[in-house]
Amino acid sequence: MISSRTVSGSLNRRQALRSAAFGAAAICLPSTLRAAGYRSPNDRPVFATIGLRNQGITITSKSIQFADFAALADVDSNVLEANLQGLEKAQKKRPDGYSDYRKILDRSDIDAVMIATPDHWHTKIAVEAMLAGKDVYCEKPLTLTIAEGRLIEKVVQQTGRVFQVGTMQRTESDQRFLQAVALVKHGRIGTVKRITCGINGMEPSPVIPEAPVPAGLDWDFWLGPAAQVPYRALPELRQGYGGGVPLFSNCHYSFRNWHEYSGGKLTDWGAHHVDIACWAIGATDTGPSKITPVRYKLPVEYKDGNPQVADQYNAATEFLIRAEMPNNVELLITSEGDNGILFEGTSGRFFVNRGKITGAPVEELKTKPLPENAIEEVYGGKVSANHTANFIEAMQSRKQPISDVWSHNRMLEICHLSNIAMRLGRELRWDPQTRDIIGDAQASAFLSRESRKGYEIRM
Repeated sequence: MISSRTVSGSLNRRQALRSAAFGAAAICLPSTLRAAGYRSPNDRPVFATIGLRNQGITITSKSIQFADFAALADVDSNVLEANLQGLEKAQKKRPDGYSDYRKILDRSDIDAVMIATPDHWHTKIAVEAMLAGKDVYCEKPLTLTIAEGRLIEKVVQQTGRVFQVGTMQRTESDQRFLQAVALVKHGRIGTVKRITCGINGMEPSPVIPEAPVPAGLDWDFWLGPAAQVPYRALPELRQGYGGGVPLFSNCHYSFRNWHEYSGGKLTDWGAHHVDIACWAIGATDTGPSKITPVRYKLPVEYKDGNPQVADQYNAATEFLIRAEMPNNVELLITSEGDNGILFEGTSGRFFVNRGKITGAPVEELKTKPLPENAIEEVYGGKVSANHTANFIEAMQSRKQPISDVWSHNRMLEICHLSNIAMRLGRELRWDPQTRDIIGDAQASAFLSRESRKGYEIRM
């Protein structure tokens, strides 16, 4: 059984993960669907989504079978209007639209918010939403800095709100990752020695010039807590997922490649695969003792941990990071090879990603299956219909969901530390008890950031 926190009482880290009502699949009602634990259509919670491009509308679309959406918010009026129209068609009722998310937080009729803004906005909106009495579903990576994660933990405890992080591999992907965790926990590879998380690299950008701000985009509000800088873009458009925006910019979609707004691949895909790795080895309450940047490539020059140019992507393009984990487990995070997780132990190895789970321990399941309840033991109950259903079931039970804030922050600390180590070009020693970098004041300065004046968190 993995550990979690209740949202009332002592918030003991080692209380049971969730109640028996937790995790049952959604079932059909005469004219709607609901998450387990809701007895009638009138029980459907009222949601709002803040940040609509790509993942914002994706998680909204997955959730309308369980919840009614009363409002949407986005700083890009074109994105907002398109999604208002789409959601009106899908749920047969037009939600209200806002450019300023704070108008959503002021509404007493909204039970929960889904946050899918760029990463540098997550903490401010999440904290203010909880203080306004809302439960929160926030996309990964949850934070831009380690200090932000600790603040969110404090406010979850203070307010008693339910908080789900969007690391949906814990619930979805045909339960492949749940099976992977169960294989490890049931000793099918013996003692774990090494885990390799393949999260791909990224291409560097050309020089990206200043450009006119697109019509309908409130650029100052998009920047929010980040420093005031010019909008930059090249005319070529991105194709495929996230398409229709400039392929190279410091805004829509490409924000992931700038440390000012995100953490590159380390916090994008790392937030998924490092999460599963830590879960499998029981490291959701602890962290590494050392982070070593074995090899890496930064696309621009750095000095004292800061990029020296402002017109190109600055997150690492290639990397191999080694984290020394408890029980002498070596955790590698690499841009090379297949995207997925390779588990290696004293008696076997297997590989898992969103499309497959392969290896001798997997093949052996044909003749030596896992115990009947192995997946449920990992999950803490019957696996939910999808990640949103798990969130709504947690809202009903008032227990924290499968992707809780504490375990997410613990694994995300590894990703954040990896970025700091590459920016400074040296290994970092970490105290998982105090959650501090040991003996390196310069590195410790990167554990937090200062918000731009006017965009501080409203406490």
